[in-house]
Amino acid sequence: MDKSVLMVVAPTDFRDEELFVPKEALEEADIEVVIASRDVDTASGVKGGGIDVDVDLSDADAEDYDAVIFVGGPGSNIYFNDGDAINLAKNAVEAGKILAAICIAPTILANAGLLDGREATVFPSNELVENLEDKGCEYMNEDVVVDGDIITATGPNAAKEFAKAIIKKLG
Repeated sequence: MDKSVLMVVAPTDFRDEELFVPKEALEEADIEVVIASRDVDTASGVKGGGIDVDVDLSDADAEDYDAVIFVGGPGSNIYFNDGDAINLAKNAVEAGKILAAICIAPTILANAGLLDGREATVFPSNELVENLEDKGCEYMNEDVVVDGDIITATGPNAAKEFAKAIIKKLG
């Protein structure tokens, strides 16, 4: 395995499919998956799935990975204005890494100022879409949107396509 990705999950209430579907696809493509979260050894999904956490978000360094992926689910709103999450996203872009987010997590990228002038998607709620647009994003009503090295997706139904887009970008 010469490629690795960091998947950032909420400590509780991440969306199971948005973690496990891409994780499985990435591992099948021989890409190492490292899990980051905040202050827990095991993160728990909204549907009851659990995942061991490899690194605390505060210690995660985008330079160490080929891609940084923010997983969605209701719990991921704790990262919307989290300094570590926003810095990780910014550092990924500055380091020329792939940056991806699914469901409500593209809000993190928007709040970091990384979607200004870019096309992206988000879970289709008026509030989330308006926030992206307020931050200069051109919202696209599509399951998965790729704009340069930034990949966004709408939610669990797009998890497979999201994974394919990331794997394709990783080359």
